[in-house]
Amino acid sequence: MARIGVKHDPDAEYAVAVDVGGTKTNAGIVSRSGEIVHTVSLPTQAGGVPVADRISEAVEAVLMEFAKVHGGIGLKGIGIGTAGQVDWAEGSIRYSSDLIPGYGGTPLKRLLQERFGLPVWVDNDVNVLALTEKTLGAGRGVRQMLCLALGTGVGGAVMIDGQLLHGAWGGAAELGHLSVDFNGLPCVCGSVGCLEQYASGTGIAKRMRAKLDTLGRPEPLMDTWTVIARWQTGDGLAAEVMDETFAALGAAAASLIHTFNPEVIVVGGGVADAGEPFLERIRLETAKRSIPSLYAGVRIVPAYRGNWSGMIGAGLQAWEYDPKQD
Repeated sequence: MARIGVKHDPDAEYAVAVDVGGTKTNAGIVSRSGEIVHTVSLPTQAGGVPVADRISEAVEAVLMEFAKVHGGIGLKGIGIGTAGQVDWAEGSIRYSSDLIPGYGGTPLKRLLQERFGLPVWVDNDVNVLALTEKTLGAGRGVRQMLCLALGTGVGGAVMIDGQLLHGAWGGAAELGHLSVDFNGLPCVCGSVGCLEQYASGTGIAKRMRAKLDTLGRPEPLMDTWTVIARWQTGDGLAAEVMDETFAALGAAAASLIHTFNPEVIVVGGGVADAGEPFLERIRLETAKRSIPSLYAGVRIVPAYRGNWSGMIGAGLQAWEYDPKQD
């Protein structure tokens, strides 16, 4: 740490924040109020380098930038929000799919604490998104909240009585693996009909390619944003794919409303950047499938800062779980 001139200060107003996804790793310095400074983005899997090394590289880059501008000012710690299943107490990666090969079993908290000499907090990427909403966004003043993140996969978070639900070790709220069709598409988790197969960017693009192949019009490079763009301009085939997506999201959201009786459902992730028409379709499909008394008053809203919410929330862990407050 000495060579980049950043020290630990338990009363600091800034922390390092890292958002680890299947495609890229974003790191920055985040203030207690959610201000972001000194960001850097790296491919998560660049040349087969272990993901922990990529995270360390990103952290070192932002620490060096911070030291140049704020030399002598300490940091509260390092907060990480990551794809995969996190053993929350240990700060290790319990399981990761093939989206991030070789990541499972990584003792992330220990490795980073040893390397940088700062306290480290590690949680699932959607749990930290929920911290952003709780602190700065739609969850302020709310006690019961759900979050869905639609990206490469589909992640979830549940807040009950103002506290995130972690489960026995941190694996609670795998909402992307709720089955919305028990005769549906096979999922990487081993089940069938999971929400992730219909509402993730990966699933949307895959289903569009399959429909095009069936019609003898293969487009192997078809991606999610092309599907959404075609849907927005009235393309019939893209509309079929997106109708399935909205039906799946409505079915999942209705089941979650019936289970948790939330005040707010926050929808984030890159796919949700499609905007208000996308959210409005989710609201309509959810209302069709929900018990009216439970749906009444539920707000379905976009994430506070879109794709930046995960990184902000990663940093906010430093104050949410401050050991001085234990």
